Amino acid sequence: MQKLKFVLFFILFPIIVFGQDLSRPQKQEKDSVTDASQNPSKTIEKEVTEAGLKRIGETNNRQEEKSKKASIKDYLIISKENDTTYVDTTLSIKKEYKFNYLRKDNFGLMPFGNLGQTYNSLTYNFQNTALMPSFGARARHFNYWEIEDVNYYRVPTPLTELFFKTAFEQGQLVDSFITINTSPGFNFSIAYKGLRSLGKYQQVLTSTGNFRFTSNYQSKNERYNARGHIFTQDLMNQENGGLEAESIQNFIEGEEEFRDRSILEVNFENAESILLGKRFHLEHDYTLIKKDSLSKNEIKLGHIVSFEDKYYQYQQTSSVPTFFGEAFSSSNLTDRATIENFYNKVYVNYSNNILGDLQFNLSNNNYNYGYDKVVVLNTSTITNRLKGDIVAAGGKYKKQYKGFELDGEFGLNISGDFTGNFIKAKATFNLNNDIAASASLNHSSKAPNYNTLLYQSDYVNYNWRNNFSNVETQQLVFNARYKKLANVTVDLNTITNYVYFKQDENISTETIAQSVRPYQNSGTITYLRAKFENEITVGKFSLNNTVLYQNVQDDANSLNVPEFTTRNTLYFSSPLFKKAMFLQTGITLNYFTKYFMNAYNPLLAEFYVQNTEEIGEFPRLDFFINAKIRQTRLFLKAEHFNSAFTGFDYFSAPNNPYRDFSIRFGVVWNFFL
Repeated sequence: MQKLKFVLFFILFPIIVFGQDLSRPQKQEKDSVTDASQNPSKTIEKEVTEAGLKRIGETNNRQEEKSKKASIKDYLIISKENDTTYVDTTLSIKKEYKFNYLRKDNFGLMPFGNLGQTYNSLTYNFQNTALMPSFGARARHFNYWEIEDVNYYRVPTPLTELFFKTAFEQGQLVDSFITINTSPGFNFSIAYKGLRSLGKYQQVLTSTGNFRFTSNYQSKNERYNARGHIFTQDLMNQENGGLEAESIQNFIEGEEEFRDRSILEVNFENAESILLGKRFHLEHDYTLIKKDSLSKNEIKLGHIVSFEDKYYQYQQTSSVPTFFGEAFSSSNLTDRATIENFYNKVYVNYSNNILGDLQFNLSNNNYNYGYDKVVVLNTSTITNRLKGDIVAAGGKYKKQYKGFELDGEFGLNISGDFTGNFIKAKATFNLNNDIAASASLNHSSKAPNYNTLLYQSDYVNYNWRNNFSNVETQQLVFNARYKKLANVTVDLNTITNYVYFKQDENISTETIAQSVRPYQNSGTITYLRAKFENEITVGKFSLNNTVLYQNVQDDANSLNVPEFTTRNTLYFSSPLFKKAMFLQTGITLNYFTKYFMNAYNPLLAEFYVQNTEEIGEFPRLDFFINAKIRQTRLFLKAEHFNSAFTGFDYFSAPNNPYRDFSIRFGVVWNFFL
């Protein structure tokens, strides 16, 4: 609790102090004379007042004129890495790809049947710069905002964005956002994204909420900078374990009576899971020596403090032995894993026109993960907590010279129970705005996720304490880009001591999810990816293509991905009604080759490896009509309209069908006040 108060103080203090308007008008004393003929000062006072009002009017006019002259490029969006873009109200094919629950391009992800459920991953990125284990329950984190997902803003006038999209049965998805600069140096934003969707199948209701508050401040002399955020997130899903075997057969055969998906039987109807988290984050710095015409050097001191409290909970009113195995209790089962993480980091940044930017940092992680009870199983005791302190050191380097840019970063745990290190280096060459190439190297050694090291459950087979070795990864990445005609990315990965989930090898079962446990592949996996993106435009017609090739060499079959994944969109774009509206309409094809797709375990909220059932090679066709009127974008889509005539063999995971044909619409509306 003391840590929480400490972080709240540092986040709210700059907001309260620097958010005040200190430019209050001074009180003026008036002469107590009532007759101008007796005292001419009254006339003078009147003239002064009129002059003052005139000046105030001129000031207001200048402010109004300034607001009218504000360009869209003045509405800035600042990422965690200080990369700055501006608000984009245009309508493009990229906006179509991002108009979804995650509000980002979800190529390489296979959505589940209901909005707000999880996604199956068709591809993996093993680039990593973390030194600490992740929490676990990774299937529930696709809509969980991490620190690197948070943006900050700087706007000349208040900016609002409203997002709406229909869901599946009795619900909708909304996202409301507003950001304001109370002064040129102080900004804050408030946003909330909420979803409720009943879904087409039994027991798949989703209800999620993401509240976001951000603020950032810069002093007038630009020496002190501070930015922070407060996030609270709750992601609730009802769980059903997927369709029963007979229902799967009825689904595949496509019989008319089973087109009503609510009559298909599921494995259970009495469970729900929730991921809930809150985070308080502040990062601030002060420039001791500032670059100017006399000095080419700059020294900056910085501090980052962050506190996050999170838990994942699975509840079930009665046990399901045929699905998860034997339970300690037959009713009111509750599994709850919690983590508290308090993070502090201090750094010194030195910048020189010749040497570039160099940083050295020290950080401390105080972590407390686990449960409220100790489990004794087969005479062995499973502890309830993993907690301690990790001290780490690191550094960064960045240098730009003409068209070249060098980036480097490293980190190392120097004390504590978890060892870890990473090295990241990248070189970029920009010939011009149309041609660029880059190469990067990433090495990482990190402890596996907390839930693979320690897990407790009311189900007997879901209790373990493991001492896994660090997961070692090396990644080499090449990228080349030429306008929109070609963007090629190739990365080669080697993974050693890979940790994954699969069925317990010591238990024979016919059920799909019983006794899933973590395992470590002591061998080396070689994983190659090659991604090609381009767009060809002829007149008002365009063809946008994204093709991904993947190849895995893995003797243990612990990492499964499709060989080819593709997304192709043929669309038409044109202004209409004397350019009062801009229209885009077209068809998108999504497709991936058959492979042993990972299955989903709702108890763990994790995907696990299975090598018995291949899924894939079903096309998904979407027809869309999008329009832009001023700052409003309208979206209408017929999703998976080919579902009724290309076969009912589409699944997001074993036992979990993908979505049928549906028509959905939505809007994104920006206000500039």
